[in-house]
Amino acid sequence: GSRPSAPLPLELSHNRFQMRTVFAVLAIVATASMIGVAAPPSKEDAEASAKTWVALIDSQKYEESWTEASSFFRAAVKQQDWAQQVKNVRGGMGSLTTRKPLKTTMAKSLPGAPDGEYAVVQFDTAFKNKAKAVETITMMLEDGKWKAAGYFIK
Repeated sequence: GSRPSAPLPLELSHNRFQMRTVFAVLAIVATASMIGVAAPPSKEDAEASAKTWVALIDSQKYEESWTEASSFFRAAVKQQDWAQQVKNVRGGMGSLTTRKPLKTTMAKSLPGAPDGEYAVVQFDTAFKNKAKAVETITMMLEDGKWKAAGYFIK
């Protein structure tokens, strides 16, 4: 005949409990990533965002570069003033020849700015009429995205 089923060994019950726990944790992690819980800000993301932003200036899309900048940046300078200033500075340098990452420094606070997440991104840049320049683009994390908060050429 049929024998009564033996109780499960403790280890098997424990493993089943562990598996349920693992699945529950995975479900929570998957849900968190779907609802956009922000990962810590990365240097690489800041550098990529800085390069994308400064490409607007390379393309003479000065007004758009203002629009895509941080609210801190937009509050500091009017769009027309920014467009005129950057056109005056960059116009005389000629077209972009090369731009290579030089250094990126992460910071939580910068002089004259509210505390937050910052990345000071520097590029070794060459233009048609200026062979050696260093571009410094200060990026700030705003609404989970890196946005330009400052631009300087030396």
